[in-house]
Amino acid sequence: MKVSVLRRRSDQEQGPGIVGTVRVDRRTKNLTKRLQPGDIAVIDHMDIDKVSAEALVGCRPAAVVNAAPSTSGRYPNLGPEIIVAAGIPLLDSAGSEVMTDLVEGTTARVHDSAVWVGERCVAQAFTQDEESVAASMEEARAGLSVQLEAFAANTMEYLRRERALLLDGVGVPDVTTRLEGRQVLIVVRGYHYKEDLATLRPYIREYRPILIGVDGGADAILEAGYTPDMVVGDMDSVSDRALTCGAEVVVHAYRDGRAPGLERVRALDVEAVVFPATGTSEDVAMLLADDKGASLIVAVGTHATLVEFLDKGRSGMASTFLTRLRVGGKLVDAKGVSRLYRQRISNRQLAVLVAAGLVALGVALASTPGGQTFYSLIGASVDDLVSMVRGWFTDAPPEALPATASSWGIV
Repeated sequence: MKVSVLRRRSDQEQGPGIVGTVRVDRRTKNLTKRLQPGDIAVIDHMDIDKVSAEALVGCRPAAVVNAAPSTSGRYPNLGPEIIVAAGIPLLDSAGSEVMTDLVEGTTARVHDSAVWVGERCVAQAFTQDEESVAASMEEARAGLSVQLEAFAANTMEYLRRERALLLDGVGVPDVTTRLEGRQVLIVVRGYHYKEDLATLRPYIREYRPILIGVDGGADAILEAGYTPDMVVGDMDSVSDRALTCGAEVVVHAYRDGRAPGLERVRALDVEAVVFPATGTSEDVAMLLADDKGASLIVAVGTHATLVEFLDKGRSGMASTFLTRLRVGGKLVDAKGVSRLYRQRISNRQLAVLVAAGLVALGVALASTPGGQTFYSLIGASVDDLVSMVRGWFTDAPPEALPATASSWGIV
């Protein structure tokens, strides 16, 4: 997909380059909520991951200005390649000052790796292209072993802190949604969640699993035409519509009990269950479904591979690795379901099958004397019916008209 520049000014007005309205936010996922096509996105995101890059590309900005390095070299993150491949200029390492020098809603111009406001150069940056991104990825792969060691250390630390939760389910709260013996579909707004959710339509229609949305995953469920049964997360990226759709709400809290998202939920007059746990909200959703007796857990958009864990760029992803080991006996990735599951028969296929059977039966009857007689009787009945209907709409003959007053001798 190539992104066209939606707004340009003439050289006489502001000089050459890309001109757009500035949108500034240190958190990329918050920025994408208000980013419009043709805007200039200003972020402070070291090692842009794939999910964040796809969210930015989906908003179709005119340019992305990153205060931090889009690839630090710690590991081969996938975000910069996605942005550059979409034809969006990516200005890298613009410096932390750009986050304050560029004011939300003002007009800025991007030209020759620089950001201008009027005649003032606000920041100098490095413009990424396909060659520079490829070189950065190659360098990052060289340092991958260091990240693997750090990931392993974080995994052991999480296991030490959350041993009781992982092994015995200690701390899992009670919920009103009945999960025991039911299949559960957990939707995270992550890798290819839209495509995977679309492939599962026959599965959802036939098995009617419990639908659990993790933060923005609840909105993904609504966008797909369904209603979530449960919303789990820290409530920082889910809409009010999803929180008030009637689903049970489980707020992911810190281990010390602090739950920043709880205040927002209560402000909407929605009752919520609090689940204190280390790790990510998708871990909380999986552990909750497993502890409450779900027979099968189908995951959409969750992190499943080592590259995805590292691409997220968070030490907390070690918890997801262990959680998947904990529930692995009943966990199925959506891609696996789409490959293995085959719908038994659709309504359209059933209708075509019935129609084909009726045609075959009609042909068989027409080839027998009894069937020919049967068709002749049906034809005669149809002719009689047509004649009767025509009689309703034609004038009656004169002899059938009722007698007039004169014919009865009445003057």
